[in-house]
Amino acid sequence: MKLKRTKRCHELTESLVGHEVIINGWINTRRDLGGIYFLDIRDRYGMIQVKVGTDAPESLRNQVRKITPEDVIAVRGILAFRPKDAINPAMSTGTLEILADEIELLNKAKTPPFEITRRETGSEDLRLKYRYLDLRTQSLQKNLILRHRAAQAAREFLNQEDFLEIETPFLMKSTPEGARDFLVPSRLHVGHFYALPQSPQTYKQLLMVSGFDKYYQIVKCFRDEDLRADRQPEFTQIDLEMSFVDEKDVCDVAERLLSYIMRKVRNVDLSMPIPVLSYHEAMEKYGTDKPDTRFDLQLFSVDMIAEKTSFQIFKSVLSAGGVIRGLVVPGGSTFSRKEIEEYTQIAKKYGLQGLTFVKVEGGSLSGGISKFFTLELMKALIQQSNAKDGDLIFFSADRWETALTALGAVRTQLGKALNLIDKEAYHALWIHEFPLLERNEEENRYEAKHHPFTAPNPEDEGLLETNPEKVRARAYDLVLNGHEIAGGSIRIHHEELQKKMFSILGISSEEARQKFGFLLDAFQYGAPPHGGIAFGFDRLVMILAGADSIREVIAFPKTTTAQSLMDNAPDVVDEKQLKELHLKVEKDEKP
Repeated sequence: MKLKRTKRCHELTESLVGHEVIINGWINTRRDLGGIYFLDIRDRYGMIQVKVGTDAPESLRNQVRKITPEDVIAVRGILAFRPKDAINPAMSTGTLEILADEIELLNKAKTPPFEITRRETGSEDLRLKYRYLDLRTQSLQKNLILRHRAAQAAREFLNQEDFLEIETPFLMKSTPEGARDFLVPSRLHVGHFYALPQSPQTYKQLLMVSGFDKYYQIVKCFRDEDLRADRQPEFTQIDLEMSFVDEKDVCDVAERLLSYIMRKVRNVDLSMPIPVLSYHEAMEKYGTDKPDTRFDLQLFSVDMIAEKTSFQIFKSVLSAGGVIRGLVVPGGSTFSRKEIEEYTQIAKKYGLQGLTFVKVEGGSLSGGISKFFTLELMKALIQQSNAKDGDLIFFSADRWETALTALGAVRTQLGKALNLIDKEAYHALWIHEFPLLERNEEENRYEAKHHPFTAPNPEDEGLLETNPEKVRARAYDLVLNGHEIAGGSIRIHHEELQKKMFSILGISSEEARQKFGFLLDAFQYGAPPHGGIAFGFDRLVMILAGADSIREVIAFPKTTTAQSLMDNAPDVVDEKQLKELHLKVEKDEKP
């Protein structure tokens, strides 16, 4: 390489006009205007126009004629002002151009499978296959720069707060409780396996026992679970743990951390203090424990009115201990049957048998199940719901969680479809007082709502034996724009209480000893009260970048089937490798 760059594109300013500069980068576009050639040269910092005029040596002009988009080149020339009629206000260097004296072709590029300047010319699968080209696009470069800045901001804040960044192992003991582990076979210990961490949970608790009272780590975690737009098999957390704290202490640090990152990265001042709702309140108001509060559609109870109607489905649901909830849709009386059916299908995905509805017209009800309401009940429903003429009211009737969750999903879709969401706004919300446990009816046992190390509310400890489902957890989630971006809890730090928790979860004392004996032993040597929280870093960056998927803010993501189309991972390995690990792959007989 003869022409090594002296300036990057963003460093080319009007103060350098008249000076010789050398830039290195990629050909973004090449234009031939009557024998005058214009090249837009791009590096990750910006773009600059290069001009090769009719007075240039023929050898240089011939060289330019052979250049195509994405070729890597070096250019030496004099920085000059563009003519006034050629200024490009869309470029930061739009008043300038380089008058080329010499061009060095550093590497010739094949024709890309999609246009780098127009991502939409390639399908997502095609762009994932050629991810190294997709990463040249302006949007992805902006996203990854934003991700870098967010990580640096997190470190700046936590360092100022006296947290220590401590690395924990990636090869650990398999302790599956929730999502599946990714397993790593051991070559030296035949038949034994490591697991990749789903989180550093037990390690960070052990660090609290060790006396490191403020720990953090920006860490990779791994879960072998079904994927969606905001999940990946490997993901990144901002992981925190603190000793001698309660819920307020952890939440205070977490919301100040979020505020600091948002101010540094987006120049946005988050409204503080962040509002707090209990799990029960969030479910009753929004039908979800991660509500988007940028719009104000709220669910309401219809139980007292529903029991007085002649609608038999309402009566049978209520008699079985279920609930009836309603949701007002502004202007929804214009919905077609097809649109109503589309929302019904959304509700059915969450276990509801179907949605029912009425329309509000002329101070009364019409359509749907309106015939089951007396005039008095119609007036009562309109008054209770604050519905106006032209609105529609959806109803869900089922068990408490199903009725609320299904109608909450409908609410979320309505917010998008009716353009009720201010996309420039950031609304954060704390959710606390989660149930400690939830019932797995298929396996006839209790499962931890968060994880088995979450402490119960001290007021509810007496219910652990008699009514476990009523026990509240000392847990808290932080929600931003309808996404859970952080979750944590105060941990159990007494051996006996942790053993009791394992027992309630159906983990025998032998199994608890085998899986978690190291943690139980550590609790015998003076474990301080402690708690923590973990931010889903990918999800947070996705929101700050205004992206629709975390794949847009991860350099090399997987597909929704956990594959890397670029390098074809996961892939087969040869028999020699399997033999060294004492493994044999059995072929699945099923098609």
